[in-house]
Parts: sequence; C-alpha cells; structure tokens
Amino acid sequence: MTAPTINGTRYPQPVEKLLPAARALELPDGQELPSRNRLMREFRIGAPKADDLLARLKAEHADRTRTDTLRSAMAVRGALLAPQTDTDTPPAPRLDYAEPIGPDPAPTPVVPEHTPPPAEPVKIPPAAPPAEVGTVGHPDTTTPPATGKPARPAVVWPVILLALPAFVAIWSGWVGLGGLTGFGVVHPLPGIADGFAINTAITLPIGVETYGAYALYVWLSGRVPERARRFAKWSAIASLLVGALGQVAYHLLVAAGVQVAPWWITTAVACLPVAVLGMGAALAHLVRSHD
Repeated sequence: MTAPTINGTRYPQPVEKLLPAARALELPDGQELPSRNRLMREFRIGAPKADDLLARLKAEHADRTRTDTLRSAMAVRGALLAPQTDTDTPPAPRLDYAEPIGPDPAPTPVVPEHTPPPAEPVKIPPAAPPAEVGTVGHPDTTTPPATGKPARPAVVWPVILLALPAFVAIWSGWVGLGGLTGFGVVHPLPGIADGFAINTAITLPIGVETYGAYALYVWLSGRVPERARRFAKWSAIASLLVGALGQVAYHLLVAAGVQVAPWWITTAVACLPVAVLGMGAALAHLVRSHD
C-alpha cells in the first residue's frame, strides 16, 4: 500500500503541507472535523503526525467559530442601535420660541465678602547633624564608656614574675616524664653533623604548654571569629588539664621509685606532639577564616 499523492509527490509530507488537503476532506452531515483514524488512513501517516494535524484543524475551527460569533454579536448590536422609522409616531410639536443651543449656563459663583489671608507656611527646623560613627568591634566585646582621660592599660610585669617559678617546675616535670617514657638524647643530623645532639624530652613542655597559653590568649582576646574562639576555649582547657595530669603522673612515678613509666602513660605521652600539631594547625586555620 502506497501513500496518496499530495502536492505532486508520494513521499511523507509535513503537517504544514497536509493541512490544506485535510481541510478539503468531505465530512458526513453533522461532523465538523475528521477523526484521527481517518487522517491516518487518508494520508498514510502515524499517530503523532495525525494528532498534530487534528490539533491544528481544531484550532482553526475554534478561531472560525469565535469570529462568526463576534460578527453575529456586532450585527445584532448594529440592528439595535439603528434609528427606528415608525410612521405611527406623531411628530414632535413645534415650539413658538427658539430653543437654547448648548448646555445650561453655569451658575454664577458666590464670592465671599471677605477672604482671609493665607496661613503662613510651617517652618521645619533643620535636622540635627548625625552622630559620629565609632569603630566597630567584635560583637561579644563591650565598648568602654567614653571618658575624658585615655584608658591606661594594666601592667603585665607581675605575670612574668609569677610565670618564672611555674616555668621551672613545668619544664623539669615534662622533661623528667619524657625520660621515663622513652624520650632522650638523639642525633637529628646523622652524617651531616654527628656531634649535634638534642634531648627530645624538651618537645613536651614547649608543645603542650605553649599551645595552651596561645589558645588561652585567642579565647580571651575577643578578636577572632566565633568558631575559632569556641575551639580555642575547649582546646585551651584540655591542654591545661593534660599539662596538670602530666605533672601529677611524673611526681607520683618519682615518689614511687619507678624507673620506667607504664605502657599506657608512655602511649599517652608519645601522642602529645602529634595532638599539639593538629590542634595548632586547626586553630591557625580558624583564626584566619571569616564566618
């Protein structure tokens, strides 16, 4: 079975070229549009193309119906508005005087005898100058009250005096605990500087106590983001607690005459340099971040 010849060709035609032939199809009485099956049968096309063709025919039919309805309404309106010529209507009586042309004259405005003078405009006072804008601080910090005298910073030299004996005790305790847990003298540059030696026990007080002091400063400074301040707070407390436990462990071991610390103390002390490195790197990253 071959396709019908449309527009001089038997090849499948697009919907635009099939539309005139679809309009010319003969329809039975009472049917306004062909069915999809008939379109498929007449033009040898598939269901999608038949649906598209039928949709376009429906759109054209709707446009024609809308136009016919509008024309009918306009015709009815014109018939209603047309002047009626009824011979039975008696003519209007002729007046003996001339009819006025145009609308009634406007009434004469009443002018008051005395018009009060216009009121004086209200004077608006000038706006007050804006207050000086001060520096913006951290949301958690309080602004000191403005006084005539500049604030004097508190002296810090008593802290140095208090820190000296604590430094000696902490240093000796960490170094002694490091010796009991396997920290000792090493040669970090073998083959390069064989005579150079260092005692690795000093890494414990430098790492743990220095990080604790720095984290405490970041926590109380109030000049860092909230995440950095929160991390510095808890890590400073943890570092100070670890330092206190290290001092307690050293003095208990020495008082008991122990020469080698138990394995669980050695494990905890050996992990301290790695923990300090991780917390220090995290705190430095949070301090420089912006949230």
